[in-house]
Amino acid sequence: MKPRMTFFILTLLPCFSSTGTLRAQALNEEKLINRLQQLDVNLLSDRTREQLSQMLVKHAQERLEAANQRSSQEWQQISSREQWESHKRKCLEALRTSLGQFPAAPEDLHLRVTRTLPGEGFQVDNLVFESRPGLWVSANLYRPDPQPESMPGILLCHSHHNPKTQGELQDMGMTWARLGCLVLVMDQLGHGERRQHPFVSANDYSGQFAVGRQDYYFRCNTGIQLHLIGDSLMGWMVWDLWRGVDLLLSRQGIDPKRIILLGSVAGGGDPVAVAAALDERITAAVPFNFGGPQPETPYPLPANAEDSFNYAGSGEWESTRNLRLSCRDGFLPWVIVGGIAPRRIIYAHEFSWDQEHDPVWKRLQRVYADFYGKPDSLDYTHGFGVLQGRPPQASHCNNIGVPHRQRIHATFKRWFDIPASQADEYQKRFDADELICFKEEIVRELKPVKMHELASSLAEERMRHARSEVSQLAPAARLTRLQDRWQSLLGSVQPGKGEMLRVQKNLNGSDGFEVERIVLETEPGIIVPLVILRPGGQVPAPIVLGVGQSGKAGFLRERTALVAELLMGGVAVCLPDLRGTGETSPGNSRGRESADNSISSTELMLGETLVGERLRDLRSVLRFLRSRSDLDASRIAVWGDSFAPANLPDRDLRIPLGVPEESGLSEPLGGLLALLAALYEKDVLVVYARGGLIGFKSVLQSQFCYLPHDVVIPGVLTVGDLCDLAGALAPRPVRLEGLVDGLKRRAELKTVASEHEPARQAYAFASASEHLVLADPADDSAVAQWLLESLLGR
Repeated sequence: MKPRMTFFILTLLPCFSSTGTLRAQALNEEKLINRLQQLDVNLLSDRTREQLSQMLVKHAQERLEAANQRSSQEWQQISSREQWESHKRKCLEALRTSLGQFPAAPEDLHLRVTRTLPGEGFQVDNLVFESRPGLWVSANLYRPDPQPESMPGILLCHSHHNPKTQGELQDMGMTWARLGCLVLVMDQLGHGERRQHPFVSANDYSGQFAVGRQDYYFRCNTGIQLHLIGDSLMGWMVWDLWRGVDLLLSRQGIDPKRIILLGSVAGGGDPVAVAAALDERITAAVPFNFGGPQPETPYPLPANAEDSFNYAGSGEWESTRNLRLSCRDGFLPWVIVGGIAPRRIIYAHEFSWDQEHDPVWKRLQRVYADFYGKPDSLDYTHGFGVLQGRPPQASHCNNIGVPHRQRIHATFKRWFDIPASQADEYQKRFDADELICFKEEIVRELKPVKMHELASSLAEERMRHARSEVSQLAPAARLTRLQDRWQSLLGSVQPGKGEMLRVQKNLNGSDGFEVERIVLETEPGIIVPLVILRPGGQVPAPIVLGVGQSGKAGFLRERTALVAELLMGGVAVCLPDLRGTGETSPGNSRGRESADNSISSTELMLGETLVGERLRDLRSVLRFLRSRSDLDASRIAVWGDSFAPANLPDRDLRIPLGVPEESGLSEPLGGLLALLAALYEKDVLVVYARGGLIGFKSVLQSQFCYLPHDVVIPGVLTVGDLCDLAGALAPRPVRLEGLVDGLKRRAELKTVASEHEPARQAYAFASASEHLVLADPADDSAVAQWLLESLLGR
């Protein structure tokens, strides 16, 4: 059944008592502005507004539940090894594609040992190796001394709590090395010696901040930046792990049939599970807190957990926990873990584990026992207590604790003949400084690049490729190609179809304009409140449609004079609150831990983007406006705006994350949607974007970025940038004004011109150079004049 789109006119509010045509010469502009400022544009009661603040959460939750049901139904249809292998292959291929583009595996890791530390029955090599051109990995290699003829290889992936030098990691490295294993402990991308920020100690910033959490917090920036180039933080972490496996396999005496990956409790198990599922060289994996119940999951599980368990998880800012497209394409975490079979798995949990009711455990048992006949290749380990408990009531650890290792030792002895027990635990730890790999002379010699620098280079390469593919196309074909490419990134952008209901006719306003308050349902459960301000007496009236994160209230608060001049010029103004904006906003916060970020991350799991969904809403509004005889649908302008103040040029933006003085985020949604609306709607004749983003590539200029997650479009820099989007609109009038960069700083006009050279060339080719305006913020009168001239030909 097609979704029904319904339009409800809630209130018709004639603002003033007399009728008549809006005449600029007869109206006092100041009086009109005052009237607009006093206008109450809220359509919803407090109770309804509170309910609709949860609209997007509910909408996402319903689709997560549907994804869980689909996964369970697919599982129930599998009754043989062949069927499981076919399902696994399809899901893992989709998983690999979702991670992004991988380079060719390096023939030479360019490994450098920078120091060797002696120990009792072992040695530690501090080393670096190159996983991508210019991107170096710091690692500690724990070696048996003396070295046996044959050694298992163990790779430890640390948590987001601590880098490779943390004590539990040292304990495992030393213990297993003393027992004849080669153990590699690497710094994950963005952590330890590979951190992407300068805040190493409390002395690195004048204010108070969480020193030990900065590596973790900056994962948010890294994840956003890698999404923009079509890659993912998970993909880059997995790539590094595979190169760590290369390193282990290159060592003399290594046993290729005993390659083991262990992933720590918080953010280490995620990449280990993915790496092991996609790389058959890995013999066994121990992914903590991935695939089944999480530390946050209520314990014990309900008796009906098979039906009620959330196999998909849900979105949050740390992108390794909610993989893009996982719900759409079926590679839920439990499928990834099961995809490691028939190779060995230790199913690992940080705290208490309800083995009896865990539905994922039951599925894994069936895979190993029934499909492969290898029940002994599956084992488990777990801690005690719950997340809210404190030691000694709960087995909190930073990576993998002693309680968890007891059963791991027993299982490794049975599987790999590693003779370890609790009595063999060795804990004479090194000082963290002794395990540092990047000595000053090595840094000078190797000149390691930051992640954002490499990402920026990759973005340039991918944009060049995209532009070369369309450069020979005619303008109409180029527009079609861009529409297809952007839709492949945005998700569904088609407006809803269905019945439109009207309750009451418009009434004339006494001061020359009418106010109409409408609630539009763009798809089941999605409500878009909007206001139409229409000049009285002029039928049909041209339309300027204003969109932005702050919604209709923001426009009437911040751009009142511009709205007034448009009305006085005979143009209707439509101001909608697209989903999750204005009256339906899920909250005031827009940062890393906000509801907006969580919802946006969940949408990526579901194969959608909030940008794409809001574009659907905008196109639905346009469809509604076209249906009205009192509006001129042949003359439509879309005005996208941001009311977030730009950062001053001299402001130091090297600020730790999670501090009160952290800069606010930019709000480029309005300008982005204005361009996209014109891309898909031919009757959008004019685009005006103010305070938008100069380009997504500017987000890669620094390890700091101030871009809200809900405007992130994964892969956007593989199809071009906003300049290419603007260029595709030639010869339609486009005005881009007061643009900001990824640090929310006002971009200089010469920089804007340089970045928009592809758009300028497109307009020159269309003999319409004067229709592309790149400007600093102008006063309302100048903008109103430009809009009226462009829309009405005056």
